[in-house]
Amino acid sequence: MTGALVRVVRSGVGRRRVQTVVIAIATMMAVAAAVVAGSLMVVSHAPFDHAFAEQKGPHVTAEFDPVKVGAGQLGGTGRLDGVTASAGPYPLTILRATDSSGRQPPAMTLVGRTGPHADVDDLDLTTGRWARKPGEIVLSSSYEGPAFKVGDTLTASDTTLTVVGFATSAARTADAWATPAQVRALASKERAVTSQMLYRFDAAGSKSEIAAARKQLLAAVPSGALLGTRSYLDTKRAADTGAAPTIPFLVAFGVLGIVMSVIIVGSVISGAVGTSLRRIGILKAIGFTPREVVRAYVAQALVPAGVGIALGVVLGNLLAVPLLDDTEQAYGTATLSVAWWVDVVVPAGALLVVGIAALVPAARAGRLRTVEAIAVGRAPRTGRGQWAHRAAGRLPLPRAVTYGLASPFAHPVRTLAMLLAVAFGTIAATFAVGLTSSLNEVNAIQDPQDRSAVTVFTGGRTVAGGEHVPAPGTPEPEPADPAQVSAAIRAQAGTASYYGMGQEDATVAGVSGTVRATLYQGDSTLGAYAMISGHWLTGAGQVVVPGQFLESTGTEIGDTVRVTVGKRTAVLRIVGEAFGTSDDELEIQANIADFPATRPQEFLVDVKPGVSAPDYAKRLAARVEPLGADARANSPSEQDNFVFILNTMAALLTLMLVCVAGLGVLNSVVLDTRERVHDLGVCKALGMSPRQTVSLVLASVAGIGVLGGLVGVPAGYALHGFVLPVMGHAAGTDLPRSVLDVYDLPQLLLLGLAGLVIALLGAMLPAGWAARARTATALRTE
Repeated sequence: MTGALVRVVRSGVGRRRVQTVVIAIATMMAVAAAVVAGSLMVVSHAPFDHAFAEQKGPHVTAEFDPVKVGAGQLGGTGRLDGVTASAGPYPLTILRATDSSGRQPPAMTLVGRTGPHADVDDLDLTTGRWARKPGEIVLSSSYEGPAFKVGDTLTASDTTLTVVGFATSAARTADAWATPAQVRALASKERAVTSQMLYRFDAAGSKSEIAAARKQLLAAVPSGALLGTRSYLDTKRAADTGAAPTIPFLVAFGVLGIVMSVIIVGSVISGAVGTSLRRIGILKAIGFTPREVVRAYVAQALVPAGVGIALGVVLGNLLAVPLLDDTEQAYGTATLSVAWWVDVVVPAGALLVVGIAALVPAARAGRLRTVEAIAVGRAPRTGRGQWAHRAAGRLPLPRAVTYGLASPFAHPVRTLAMLLAVAFGTIAATFAVGLTSSLNEVNAIQDPQDRSAVTVFTGGRTVAGGEHVPAPGTPEPEPADPAQVSAAIRAQAGTASYYGMGQEDATVAGVSGTVRATLYQGDSTLGAYAMISGHWLTGAGQVVVPGQFLESTGTEIGDTVRVTVGKRTAVLRIVGEAFGTSDDELEIQANIADFPATRPQEFLVDVKPGVSAPDYAKRLAARVEPLGADARANSPSEQDNFVFILNTMAALLTLMLVCVAGLGVLNSVVLDTRERVHDLGVCKALGMSPRQTVSLVLASVAGIGVLGGLVGVPAGYALHGFVLPVMGHAAGTDLPRSVLDVYDLPQLLLLGLAGLVIALLGAMLPAGWAARARTATALRTE
């Protein structure tokens, strides 16, 4: 580039300081939004596989009886044929603890390790530090959030444990970790210490290969020493199922961010070059060739845009860090980071967009004749938008307002870009509000048992699966008499309502294998699942099933099915399709009266208003413990963490998109104000006050804001109606109407004003600049 060209570029960048800053900021925000969106879209693809490989997760997690096999022999199993790596043995026990508020979280698998790092299951310590001494515990990162934080305490077996950190295991080998000595000290006769071994195999990609590996382990230790194994394939399936619903959500925001980035960057650069046509004509008049003119103005656009792109990459990475941290918790995976190629592809794509956006108008200007370029650069094409001024002049509004309302029609292309920016910002806001409302509704209805304040366990296997299998040789404790427990609950002061619930393995005609049957005693309305169709249980002879059951059996509501529990077979009529009842196995809901041999394993209790659930549970526990039962106040659901994370991601991404939209408006208004500065000077000379000037500038975007809202709200509503069912299908279920119909008319009307708010906020700064401009200065400005 010659010295003259360099001076032209430097002069253009320095002379139009406001426009240069706008280009840099708009490009920075657009690139930052694209980096965040791209990063989230990348990590949403197979998150478990990436985390499992990074942590060298175990293909098989095995539990052994330390009485029958020693540590030395277990260490030798790590040298079996096909075993590529192993870790352990680690002491393991089941932790039953009470938190500081008196609530008892579900039983936790507690493993003793001296540190997070190992050849297999190399844990990622996400918060705090590792447990170094007795009285300290590290929890799985799935508990971090509303439920627990660093510094909280748990009490178990008269021992107080302080939470010192949170760690992530992609293979989910434990719920908590402590020092080996602490684990052994917490063990009891009912929950004896076992030994955990972790293995990686050279062939473990299928169920048959995992089964062969288990047989190999079984043969390498004494009979009865291997208590159980868990395959990573089961964990992978559960993790992928949990991650699947978020992928459509991330893709929707990612596409919005990328499309908005292209629109804003393109309009900013195109407008910046387009407003310089007169100066381009002058350069050609003093001897610059068309090619030199094009190069100079493309460079003028690339300099601030290049700075904005560099800052946008940095900002995008900084903003992505907390979102990726949240995504780790949502997916239950190890440390996620911005993929290196995102930081390469996004800047390269942004530079390409900037280059094309600058090249098109610059090339057009380069082909103009000198006199024509100077004439075109002075003002909008003669006659353009005059009809709009005539029509607006007939409105019963102040002249400054009608002048502003008509001004966008002088630049239809620029107005279209501004309209698209406002519309996309409104779409993002509408979609985010609907998504947040739907997620909160899903959280409220998915686990109906969480609505109950207190859970009473009658002993034995619980519905939640929280009780540990007794140690080898230890007899299973006798469960309490449900009738006596029910009487104690009725007699307890503060009881509002309650119902019993039990789970059994059942067989259903036409279904291979077993299904999980949840059986209810009493009025279970409080624990009713949300219904996609049909109704909840109202009496005996009825069954409620998930959509997966209907699909796999070819049945529909109104059909009958033969269900066998134990020795009792009943013909039940399908009365409803429930939401949120299917995970990896089929589940049905029925009345316990149809299978009288089944005993309630839990009672879910609702307390009267003003009654403290922890205090109620403590008093009730003292009453039912002599019967062999236990009572505890329900702790916050881990699902709260997941919904909180998605809500946070939606809010941050929406804020970024709205900011980008506002910058697009800001840029367009700055260009219009710069072009009309001479006209504004004339208006001021004729008596226009600063307040009227602000009204004129704001009115120039008000119509665009209203139209953008009218376009954006229906589009955001439609996007919500499309994405939510896709998220549901990814999770293997349809959604009830209460999850889909979350908008009301007043809310939609308020969202319609979002477009106007975005437009007015974007125009506020240049409106103030125009109002403060001196009349004489404006009249001298060309």
